Amino acid sequence: MYQDDKRVVLTLDAGGTNLVFGAMQGGEFITSPLTLPSHSDNLDLCLETIVKGFKEMLKQVPQKPVAISFAFPGPADYPRGIIGGYLPNFPSFRDGVALGPYLENVFGLPVFINNDGDLFAYGEALSGTLPLINQELEKAGSCKRYNNLMGFTFGTGFGVGIVVNNQLNIGDNSCVEIFCHPHKHLREIICEEGVSIRAIKRVYKEMSGDDVSELTPFDIFKIAEGEKEGDRQAAVKAFEMFGEVAGEAISIVAQLIDGIVVIGGGIIGAKKYFLPALLKQMRGELSTLSGAKVKRIQMDVYNLDDPQELEKFTIGNSRTIKVPGTDKEVPYDPEKKIGVAFTKIGASEAISKGAYAFALSKLDNQ
Repeated sequence: MYQDDKRVVLTLDAGGTNLVFGAMQGGEFITSPLTLPSHSDNLDLCLETIVKGFKEMLKQVPQKPVAISFAFPGPADYPRGIIGGYLPNFPSFRDGVALGPYLENVFGLPVFINNDGDLFAYGEALSGTLPLINQELEKAGSCKRYNNLMGFTFGTGFGVGIVVNNQLNIGDNSCVEIFCHPHKHLREIICEEGVSIRAIKRVYKEMSGDDVSELTPFDIFKIAEGEKEGDRQAAVKAFEMFGEVAGEAISIVAQLIDGIVVIGGGIIGAKKYFLPALLKQMRGELSTLSGAKVKRIQMDVYNLDDPQELEKFTIGNSRTIKVPGTDKEVPYDPEKKIGVAFTKIGASEAISKGAYAFALSKLDNQ
């Protein structure tokens, strides 16, 4: 979608530490990325930096852009371009900042802002995992196709985006979130305390008793790999617990949306340690009051990054059945199934592709 579009859109991936600017045409970057510090605790300096970044992009593009479209972390009034509310990564915006109208006034261009999790999911649905999965299904002769996707981001926080029938669902309050779901084991605590960078660091400290070292998740991953000194068992357990809490939260969304799950973010490099626990949770069972067992998710859950599981997923149980009273036959696959995959294009690129497509779709439907 929009792969052959000649229109140019300026993009931005806004993080609490850095702002990464770009420009896209036909769904692909046409400039080198520009990274500037966010200055997220200083509103005036942050706004000045955002303007500076977009002005630099304007110098590099071959034609006048048709819009500015970018991602911002956390809930906000995105349709009106107003950033505010619970924004731990951008404290200077908490009282409400009309960022979209401000940039429209500076640049004279339409400005579209969305949650980073939303745009990650939208980019994966239009230009990433979803079309790839549907291509594999078509090649295998399956009659099934997927139009729904849930994108989850693992990093500083725990984000989500939902695409239904290839349309981004931003909700009536542009507040589709997962970080505030209850933690599987600590029901009064938000699940982000179990699915984030800080969660891995906290659990490792608790399990190892190491209250002195300031380790990053990458350090803990290297300990799990045996490449760095430390408590290897605690390191593995930290990632397993991460996967278990994530799997519980993802299961709730997956059962309601019924589509493909795509995961991105900086922590996915450690997937070998958290993915088994995540899948086990999604494939688990619950009980009725009578003691009967019920699947946690009513669909079969496949690991789409495993070649053997991907093959089973795509081939499925497709067959033809007769239409009663006629000689006609119709394709049929009785198996209910969803899949879990990791981004192949990277979260940042998926977010930018989502931002590009979202801007053009809004312009085309005005």
